[in-house]
Amino acid sequence: MNKLLVIPLLAILVSLKSWAYDGVPPQKNAKDFLTALKKAPSKVVLSDGSFASSSSVIVNRKWKGDLCEMSVKNISTQPLSISEVVVFDLQHGLNANTPVYGEGFQKLAQIGGTLAKPEDWGTYTDRNHYKIPEPEKMRTAYGMLTLQVQPNDRLLLATTSCNKFISRFSFDAMRLRISMDCEHLTLQPGEEWNLEEFMAIAGSDREKLYDRLTAAINVHHPKMNHSEPMGWCSWACYGPHVTAKNVSDNAQWIAQNLPQLKYIQIDDGYQPWMGDWLDAGKAFGGNITQVLNEIKSKNLEAALWVAPFIASPESKIFKEHPDWMVKDSLGNPLRSDKIGFGGWRQGPWYVLDGTHPQVQAYLTQLFKTLKEKWGCTYFKLDANYWGAIHGGVHYDKAATRIEAYRRGMEAIRKGSGDAFLLGCNHPVWASLGLIHGSRSSMDIAPNWNSFKSVGKENLLRGWQNGRLWWNDPDCILLSGKGADDVVYDAGGKAAVTEPGISENEFQFHATVIYATGGMLLSGDDLTKITPAHLAMLKKIVPPTGTAARFENEKFEVGVSDLKNSIVYSVFNWGDTAVQRVIKLPRGRYQLTNKWGGHSIGIGENEYHVTMLMPHSALLIEATKIQ
Repeated sequence: MNKLLVIPLLAILVSLKSWAYDGVPPQKNAKDFLTALKKAPSKVVLSDGSFASSSSVIVNRKWKGDLCEMSVKNISTQPLSISEVVVFDLQHGLNANTPVYGEGFQKLAQIGGTLAKPEDWGTYTDRNHYKIPEPEKMRTAYGMLTLQVQPNDRLLLATTSCNKFISRFSFDAMRLRISMDCEHLTLQPGEEWNLEEFMAIAGSDREKLYDRLTAAINVHHPKMNHSEPMGWCSWACYGPHVTAKNVSDNAQWIAQNLPQLKYIQIDDGYQPWMGDWLDAGKAFGGNITQVLNEIKSKNLEAALWVAPFIASPESKIFKEHPDWMVKDSLGNPLRSDKIGFGGWRQGPWYVLDGTHPQVQAYLTQLFKTLKEKWGCTYFKLDANYWGAIHGGVHYDKAATRIEAYRRGMEAIRKGSGDAFLLGCNHPVWASLGLIHGSRSSMDIAPNWNSFKSVGKENLLRGWQNGRLWWNDPDCILLSGKGADDVVYDAGGKAAVTEPGISENEFQFHATVIYATGGMLLSGDDLTKITPAHLAMLKKIVPPTGTAARFENEKFEVGVSDLKNSIVYSVFNWGDTAVQRVIKLPRGRYQLTNKWGGHSIGIGENEYHVTMLMPHSALLIEATKIQ
């Protein structure tokens, strides 16, 4: 190429790129960005990829302070098939190295890193594992996105409702594109869709921004009230091979030694096939109700794992009711592995259609039976992502996948009465207002890598605990091994257990559980727990209900402000010893090492941890001296 043409050509390309989404001058701070955001254009993308003209459709944005009501209306005389509504599209003008954090569509995905170099912080990504298409192949968060513009200048962008559409925050080093996935639904002449409420705020305090977000969400999706549960879960130590005796032995131990763990959760393994929830497999002698009755006879509560939206090809429900399933483009039941992940066991899974009236009636009756006849008062609802699966055709052709999921969940709520509902592997934003508890991480395994990665996943979502629902950080594991020295992963396969988990690492893991302030479930075979680890478990019973608050996503020192004291969770995530500084409120404080149970002196203004060992954590309680 002629070198004289290079510079003009580059200039033309840059010009075209800016013209495509109306670039704005570089932003120096969050306030400047918010000003530019409000001026950014919107557009409607039709199913054929073209843009709808302003004479056929209008996108309305009505700001009230930090909140924006958004809608789209067809003002033409023709129906419009809409792929998406891009509600804001701009050159963000921010430094390419600006740190980001965003939610995934489903709970196993989180996005971190920077605008230019995003990182997958969750375990299984939306784009690769679940194969959810991303707009223009840009990295995408769902529901909310935060940007650390300056050390003390943070942006939070989010939708505060999720009734019909999921919001998508797509970005790269230059551009931010915020859109609503309309799934090629038809907008009739004169019809108007509410595009959910949008929030754009800035401030220096991470936690206060989250306070404002959750308060706004609760206006549209009030938090479901229920006491914070404690219990025991069979999965980590028994996986899908759990037996009636395993459950009975642990229930007996709990009744005698730690009855505060009142919910005994049978986690998978009892059903013969996914979808046949009222049957029982060989491990339970074909009758699970006997075990459930035994649990209740010990003054404990029966809790059950159910994956309500999925069905194995061999299941009775799939064979008898193929018409209940989400369909593919040819009208056949949609095999989930054809468009994404097909399931971790007994697949490929098919999906019950939450928009189908008969499915809704079935789900209500199923959970009414499990609650009233089986006596279960707690349900772990797993694989909920499939209830909001993309790429399918629903019975109600005017419904989005968000509506399909929410209608199915409303049917479950109707049948389950006052039972506790825990969402797991669920669409995060679509679950707002529908569940009492939310699994906030991948399954835990007894090794340092898992303690570290799952710990970070949980603390990233600490802001949700007690504000939107109770977070479930998964089980606390203090034995290191499961039954017959096997621990099971999320897919039901034997997980790799690293030898020699140190006491520092166990204490780190327990400190994470404490700092989440969320639900407390033991995942050990408690009949084999050591006295020292039992003592550690008892020190975090009951959970505080209050998540530790952190300055940033480094999660070095968390602050749990409790009724009579302040507890500091102090972490070393690295491989070398570090120092940490605890900033105390005004006054004098008696400081206590909660794990050791001993006084460490009087503190004023600051307390310095001079040597925090690798892979370790401390709980330091500060009680004000009057």
